[in-house]
Amino acid sequence: MIRALSEAHGASGFETPVRKLYQTYLEPVSDEIVRDHFGSVVGKKVGKADGPSILLAGHLDEIGLLTKAITDEGFIKFQTIGGWWSQVMLAQRVTIQTRKGEITGIIGSKPPHLLSAKERDEVVKIKDMFIDIGVSSKAEAEELGVRPGDPITPISAFVQLGNPNVYMGKALDNRLGCATAVEVLRALKGQDHPNTLFAGATTQEEVGLRGAQTLVHHIKPDVSIALDVGISGDTPGIDGYDALSALGKGPILLIYDGSMLPNPRFRDFIMDTASDAKIPLQVESIAGGGTDAGRFHMYGSGVPSVAFGCTTRYIHSHAAVYHQEDFDHGVALLTEVIKRLDHGVLNDLRDL
Repeated sequence: MIRALSEAHGASGFETPVRKLYQTYLEPVSDEIVRDHFGSVVGKKVGKADGPSILLAGHLDEIGLLTKAITDEGFIKFQTIGGWWSQVMLAQRVTIQTRKGEITGIIGSKPPHLLSAKERDEVVKIKDMFIDIGVSSKAEAEELGVRPGDPITPISAFVQLGNPNVYMGKALDNRLGCATAVEVLRALKGQDHPNTLFAGATTQEEVGLRGAQTLVHHIKPDVSIALDVGISGDTPGIDGYDALSALGKGPILLIYDGSMLPNPRFRDFIMDTASDAKIPLQVESIAGGGTDAGRFHMYGSGVPSVAFGCTTRYIHSHAAVYHQEDFDHGVALLTEVIKRLDHGVLNDLRDL
C-alpha cells in the first residue's frame, strides 16, 4: 500500500487520483466512508456510538508544480505548489498530468562545461527554471494536451535500500500518514474500542492546512491526531538539537510545531501509553512548519490535539527515506491509544 500511495500523483489541489486509490484501501476496513466537499476522505469505525469521536488523519497531497506558461520553443514555465528548495530541483524528472494523459519531462539545467566559476557558486532561482518535454514549439506542447493549470509531480520509484527495513520514495510526506490511518483501522477490525474513529486523510495541507479546516467542520471531533512526518536528524550537516529524531528509533510525537502547541495532557497520555505498552517513541520539535493539527485544535470551543508520525530523511524533495519499523510501531501505539481513549480520558484532556 505504501508503495502504491507513494507512486500515485496528487499535488495539493489535485488529489483526485491518489484519493480514488486511497479510498480502495479505506473501504474494506471501515464501516462507512465519509467525505467532505474539499476532497478529504475518512473511514468511520464505530466502537461505542456514544463514546468520544476521534479524528485521525494524514494528508493526501504532496508538494508539486503547476504549469504556468509554455514558451514559444515548447518549454514549460511553472509555479511551485508547497515548499520547495531550489537546490533539490534541477535535472529531476517530473510528470505533467494533462487532459490527454501524462507527459514526462525534466527540469532543465545548464551543463557544468558552460558554467563560469561564478555561476557554479550561485543558486539557480526557481523563477528561472523550466521543464523540457522534448518538443520544439508551443504548438507541439499544446497538441500533447499541455495547458496552463496542469499539475506536475516528481517521478521517483519506491525502492528498498540497503537495510531491508529502510525505503525511499516520493510523497512520503504524507502518504505515510495516510497509510497509518488505514493500518490503525485494520488493527481495530473486530476489536472493541470505547469511541468512534474517523481515520483517513485531508487535502491541501502543503498550501496552508486547508483541507484540515473543512474536514474538522464536517466531522466535529472531540479529539484529533494529525498524522504527519518529522525531520530525521541523523544525517551529516544537521545539528543534533535542530532535529531530535533518528530512523529506526520509533515513531515521533511533536512537542512543538509552528501551527500548534499540543494539548499537554494528551501529549502525556500518549507518552504514558507508549511506556505501558513498551513501544519506542521519540519526540520532535519543528519550528519551521505546521501540521493539520493547527486547524483541528481550534475547531469549536477547542479540540485536544497532537501531531504524530514517522521521522523521515530528505522531505520536500523528489525522494525521502523512512524506516518500516518506525511506521509499524506508530500503528501499534495509535491502536493502543484508541483502545484506551474513553470519556474519562476525554474529560481529563479537556481539564486544562
